[in-house]
Amino acid sequence: MRTLRVVLWAGVLIMAGLLGWLTLTITQSSDKIAEGPFGVPFELVDQNGKAISEQAFRGKPTALFFGFTHCPEVCPTTLFELNGWMKQVDPDAKGLQAYFVTVDPERDTPELLGQYISNVTDRVVGIAGEPAKVADVIKGFRVYAKKVPLDEKDPNGDYTMDHTASIFLLDADGRFKGTIAYGENPDTAVKKLENLMKG
Repeated sequence: MRTLRVVLWAGVLIMAGLLGWLTLTITQSSDKIAEGPFGVPFELVDQNGKAISEQAFRGKPTALFFGFTHCPEVCPTTLFELNGWMKQVDPDAKGLQAYFVTVDPERDTPELLGQYISNVTDRVVGIAGEPAKVADVIKGFRVYAKKVPLDEKDPNGDYTMDHTASIFLLDADGRFKGTIAYGENPDTAVKKLENLMKG
C-alpha cells in the first residue's frame, strides 16, 4: 500500500512539473508574439499595383483582415463596419490604417480588389499577389483559409473560401495587440480601436 502511495505521489509531482513547464512555454510564446512584429516579411502588391511589404504595417496602428471579393457576407460586412468604426475613432484618417489581404489570389487581381473595396470605403487598402507568396503570408499570420468547392462532384469548378473572419489589431511597431471578432459588439470594437490608437 505504501509503495502504491509513493508511486501515486511521484505521478502527481511529474504531472505538476509537466503542467508548470507547459504554462511557462505558452507564456514565453505569447510574450514573443507580443515582443516582435506579428506575421512574416512579404513582398506583394497593393490594389494600385504598387509593391507593398510588411513595412506598411509600421508607423501607425493597423487593422488587418483577410478575405476575398467573392465572399457573400463576412467580408462586405467587415469592410462596411470597419469603415464606420474608423470614421468614428479617427475622423481625420491620420492615426489609424487598415489593410485587406486576399485569401483568393487566383481570382482577386489588384484591380478587382481595388474596385471591390472602393465600393465600400476609401480607408482600407487591398493587398494581393502571386498565389504562392500570398499563401506564405496567410500561413505566417496564422490565418485559416481553405478552398471549398461549391459542388462536391466538381472539385475543379466554382468555389468559395473558408477563412479566419477576425480583424487583427497591430500597434505602430507591427506587434499583435488583439482582435475584433466577426459580429463583435460595435461599442466593444470601437473601444478596441480607440485603445489601439492610444498605444
